[in-house]
Amino acid sequence: MRTIDKRLTAKLAPVLVKRAATLTLTFDARCKSRLAATLDSGEEVALVMPRGTVLRDGDVLVADDGALVRVIAAAQDVLVVRSADALTLTRAAYHLGNRHTPVEVGADYLKLEADPVLEDMLRRLGAQVEHASQAFQPETGAYGGGHKHGHDETFTEDYALAQKVFDEHHGHGHGDEHAHEHDDTLGHSQAHKHAHEHDHGDHSHCGHDHGDNTHDHSTCGHDHHDHDPTHNHAHR
Repeated sequence: MRTIDKRLTAKLAPVLVKRAATLTLTFDARCKSRLAATLDSGEEVALVMPRGTVLRDGDVLVADDGALVRVIAAAQDVLVVRSADALTLTRAAYHLGNRHTPVEVGADYLKLEADPVLEDMLRRLGAQVEHASQAFQPETGAYGGGHKHGHDETFTEDYALAQKVFDEHHGHGHGDEHAHEHDDTLGHSQAHKHAHEHDHGDHSHCGHDHGDNTHDHSTCGHDHHDHDPTHNHAHR
């Protein structure tokens, strides 16, 4: 059995490409780095490619005996998504991207592997969806070697999860300000910490010590009182 283990990147003369044996594979098969495959001539071969390789229609491979093999993207069941409204098509692409779904992007269409849940989602967004048997060549790079099907979660669950993540990330400040808000360690200087507590109206400093004045409050629920910025302030 011959082994196919290289992909050519150099441009070959068209006559050489035309004479090469052909290997027709679906998208899922083109994502596999180890595959027992059958050339269109009927010969069984072993496909051994670097991990993470995604073969595309027209790629030229080299077998261990030096022979050339041309990859052909097989026709498979796909959904072709269109809309007269560019915004609707953009929204469809956004929601498919949220699901890490492989998508072929055309000038006026999106194409994805047939999936009833995704089809329903797309129709609910207002897109036109039709079934077809065509070669499928999605964008590469955003999903590694694998992908996630729409039936892993329902559209409603996916939207709820996305909203939850958005709220968690945008419900409060970030960066140094966020870290400062929650950092109440001894690493702060006493003056910096005291100013921070005043800025936020925080009276969690019960029992703290400023200079020679020691304050011992039994609870933190005492009435709000004014503070002298010099720290020599009186409490009621």
